[in-house]
Amino acid sequence: MNPCKKILMVDDDLINLEFFEVMLTKLGFIVEKANDGVEALEQVKRFYPDLIMLDTVIPRMSGWELTRYLKQEPQFRQIPIIMFSALDDVKDKVEGFEMGVDDYITKPFNFSEVLARIRAVLRNRELFAQIAVRESRLDLAEELSADMKNNMGDFVKSIDELESAIGQISQNAATLAPVLEVVMEKTQVVRKYIAEVDARIEKTILAWKDLKKNEIGLTVLESQIRSPFHQE
Repeated sequence: MNPCKKILMVDDDLINLEFFEVMLTKLGFIVEKANDGVEALEQVKRFYPDLIMLDTVIPRMSGWELTRYLKQEPQFRQIPIIMFSALDDVKDKVEGFEMGVDDYITKPFNFSEVLARIRAVLRNRELFAQIAVRESRLDLAEELSADMKNNMGDFVKSIDELESAIGQISQNAATLAPVLEVVMEKTQVVRKYIAEVDARIEKTILAWKDLKKNEIGLTVLESQIRSPFHQE
């Protein structure tokens, strides 16, 4: 896991904010803070964190309201949220999970436990991202196959027309000139189809390579999943 993950801490308790900023920064995380929901939303848009640590009761926009807004916005809904509260209410926890919260921690909390939960949530999101990469690659391969199939059908049709033209040449030399013209025309069409397929393949390969840059191996993923409290 990349140690420089960005975490947004949202709490109106300044002591909590300062504590987490110091501790998480020491561990290599990049930490930004917000004292209320409106400021937090501005920070999300500017900072685009990898994880949001969010208190339920904060001024101007509650943690619930902020979560509901973020989960409705396509550009933000994938950001994981760990919600914490002084209330150990099962109903609140259920509501949070149904809204898309990744974890729920009740105050007071132990920092080691919170750190373990942070790492677990980030690992899970990284796993989901890798699955998305693989799905994108499969989609590209499927799209390429469909394009090649369509183009190859046109290619075969043009070849058939070329063979027919050649047959006419052998049967009637008087028609040689116009038939040769048809042959040349069809040859250019075939070359065009080949060039289109080649360009499509090249584009797919480049996109595939770009996706692969952000991919980690299955062995690493398995190791991370099997060791939820591993200190990267």
